[in-house]
Amino acid sequence: MTDKRRPIKSRSNPLMIRLAKSLSQKNITPNQISLFSIVPAFITMLALAFWQVSPQLWVQILLLAVAMIGIQLRLLCNLIDGMVAIEGGKVTPAGELFNEVPDRVSDTFFFIGLGLSLIAPFSSDNSFGLVLGLLASLFAAFTAYIRVLGVSMGAPAFFSGPFAKQHRMALMSASLFATMIGRFFSLTTEFLWIAMIVIIIGSFFTAIRRLLQIYHFKNDENRDNIDL
Repeated sequence: MTDKRRPIKSRSNPLMIRLAKSLSQKNITPNQISLFSIVPAFITMLALAFWQVSPQLWVQILLLAVAMIGIQLRLLCNLIDGMVAIEGGKVTPAGELFNEVPDRVSDTFFFIGLGLSLIAPFSSDNSFGLVLGLLASLFAAFTAYIRVLGVSMGAPAFFSGPFAKQHRMALMSASLFATMIGRFFSLTTEFLWIAMIVIIIGSFFTAIRRLLQIYHFKNDENRDNIDL
């Protein structure tokens, strides 16, 4: 794992620093933390897929809350693994592999869950939600692929939006919270539909923007070399 990390303000949070320091002093590797991030993502997918099964409001609220917590735990793992690796001095040769692959798995779980959350389970129309979830996960993976491709070409790691990972997770969390509140007013999946559509469109434009950033960087680099 190198220090080409996503700029995150929480990295300077004293509580996060203490947590990372504590973990770095234990027999825990950053790669293990990265792999563990898949667990809350999987739990979130299950919670979202089945939150409408029970007719009881409190069960629905509980499952939506579990999904929200799962998202935050994934983000916490994404923050702490890098801090344990870099600040804790536990960088490993295969760190980049563990840094990237679990993220792609987690994104897939999240967006499949979000897609399934749009329509009641066991419905004959459930496949449409699954298609949207897979499409969202595809675009999320594509934005990450473009970033990594750019780095392999000698460009900086572009973490730009408008819908980078933190933006997707923030909108997803907000839509879940809005859905929890909306259940008290007989609303069901309205906010989740909005989130899904915005994530797909936003991820598409994020991919385009990163492609253009890499393209312009390489062109400018070539121009500078010619001038020399």
